[in-house]
Amino acid sequence: MPNRLADATSPYLQQHADNPVDWWEWSPEAFAEAERRGVPVLLSVGYAACHWCHVMAGESFDDEATAAYLNERFVAVKVDREERPDVDAVYMEAVQAATGQGGWPMTVFLTPGREPFYFGTYFPPEPRHGMPSFRQVLEGVDAAWRERREEVAEVAGRIRAELAERAGVYGAGAGLAAPGEAELHQALAGLSRSFDPARGGFGGAPKFPPAMALEFLLRHHARTRSEVALEMVTGTAEAMARGGIYDQLGGGFARYSVDAGWVVPHFEKMLYDNALLIRVYLHLWRATGDERARRIALETSDFLVRELGTPEGGFASALDADSEDAHGAHREGAYYVWTPGELARELGEEDGALAARLFAVTEDGTFEEGASVLQLLADPEDVPRYQRLRERLLAARAKRPSPARDDKVVAAWNGLAIAALAETGALLDRPDLVEAAGRAADLLLSVHLSAHGRLLRTSRDGRPGANAGVLEDYADVAEGFLALYAVTGEAEWLGLAGGLLDTVLVHFTDEASGSLYDTADDAEELIRRPQDPTDNATPSGWTAAAQALLTYAAYTGSERHRAAAERALGVVGALAGQAPRFIGWGLAAAEALLDGPREVAVVGAADDPRTAALHRTALLATAPGAVVALGTATGESTGLQVPLLADRPLLDGAPAAYVCRHFACQVPTSDPAALAEQVGATRR
Repeated sequence: MPNRLADATSPYLQQHADNPVDWWEWSPEAFAEAERRGVPVLLSVGYAACHWCHVMAGESFDDEATAAYLNERFVAVKVDREERPDVDAVYMEAVQAATGQGGWPMTVFLTPGREPFYFGTYFPPEPRHGMPSFRQVLEGVDAAWRERREEVAEVAGRIRAELAERAGVYGAGAGLAAPGEAELHQALAGLSRSFDPARGGFGGAPKFPPAMALEFLLRHHARTRSEVALEMVTGTAEAMARGGIYDQLGGGFARYSVDAGWVVPHFEKMLYDNALLIRVYLHLWRATGDERARRIALETSDFLVRELGTPEGGFASALDADSEDAHGAHREGAYYVWTPGELARELGEEDGALAARLFAVTEDGTFEEGASVLQLLADPEDVPRYQRLRERLLAARAKRPSPARDDKVVAAWNGLAIAALAETGALLDRPDLVEAAGRAADLLLSVHLSAHGRLLRTSRDGRPGANAGVLEDYADVAEGFLALYAVTGEAEWLGLAGGLLDTVLVHFTDEASGSLYDTADDAEELIRRPQDPTDNATPSGWTAAAQALLTYAAYTGSERHRAAAERALGVVGALAGQAPRFIGWGLAAAEALLDGPREVAVVGAADDPRTAALHRTALLATAPGAVVALGTATGESTGLQVPLLADRPLLDGAPAAYVCRHFACQVPTSDPAALAEQVGATRR
């Protein structure tokens, strides 16, 4: 019989609906049940595309004997970290503080009062490599709970106190001044020290795509002309694009590389990674004209629309790492890897041999059982033939059992996708991508946004989920709406972004320090209110909000929003020299603040090609965080008044562009070449 998770909206929770474990969703009722029974709570946190979550489920949660023991002595709570990032953040902080590491599946034992007292991640079914088995962990925790309850209570109380003490650190940092030239130079130096010049990226294995740090480096190069900054971007972008972390057939990036050379990925594909990387490659092309970067931006955009697009117009969260292999067994990477024999069978001997050389497929292989992850280590000499081989292999791969898709729509990640697709469509002459961004934005408006301006975190099949939006949802959706306004000139998007950011100021901001919380002041109370300005897999809500607030202030002249952005960026200065890899989005926002950011108002008739030429040049601006307003000479964008457009007349009857900083403007121009000089654009 299915358990309670059969009615969940989360695909991850539904994956556990047939476990013999008597799972509860995170709820007051679950903890009340633990209190009533006098037993501890097992909190298990994961997500649908998590490989080791699937492994532990098959080994332990599907085991009848283990489930029976668990049901008898615990209340088991299953959480999708992507639906409840607040729950995940609080207990992951405790796991990392106690063990020095974290990851998923996350396994935490709690008192009925929600206080953690024992931690771990994946536990095997039998003891191995120094790890106890999951059954041994259950037995040990049960014994401690029954026989040493006072000791458990002492540990739980101490952990809660330590978490509360950590909460004051970021607030103190937010009281500092926003980073200036010296701090940003320190960040560049710190990234240089950890940069891998031979293989790109930062640090060793495993390697994650450093999208947020690369965005900072691109902006730093634009502002300072630092060749060191640009070389780190170009080296990393090329290495990732040639490596196995990039899907050489279908486009799009896997979550990370298990090795230092980007060869073998962990094959899950996440919406947020790909949205962030689209913008990195697009902005690299904008800065340098790099054709590889242009190709990767387009291929990844097409992957997003083709494989993650939902019927309702949004974008699904992820594709799984696992799928069925030729023998019917579920195996990581089975959908993506090839042997020379498989290439020959699909393409014939001659083309198969050529494909093996092009994609570095060898008899020994680079992955399990002699299979190879496709790479493109050198550019093909015969590009048309390469494209034909690629298309044939993509069609052949489509006949394989495909990885499962986590089709819930997460507001924040869709905001990132909206920004990426809107910019890519506008700059690379792909109006279909702008339309895709608009459809996703419409879905967020109709399903995720309430009449009171509050966001819901998720939806599925067009039905809203029950969980309130967190800070990153408000910030990233605002970012997406602001990008849509810049591209389309439809000022409703600017107004909607302003409403979301007002909610950030009212419900997520600490007035005393200017620091930002991950959850609203009226959200469910956890053992502590989560707060963290550092980047993880995505930009932190804190720094994403700072960037969006700064952009909105540039459009509207709002000192309230600009001051909030500046206060929020104080903590970035404190972390710039210590941990630049983990504050990249904040550093990028600081670059925009230092540059102004530049405000570009383009006025002219919508159907005048001269207006379009100026608008395109403005969008090509490399000036950090430049904002672009498009409207008529009456101060109107489509539908609404926009302060940046106010009192901007045509120039001798011709469309004109005004480049400003803090609403103080240079001499207007009708010449795209002159505009390009003012905003650091290379006309393409």
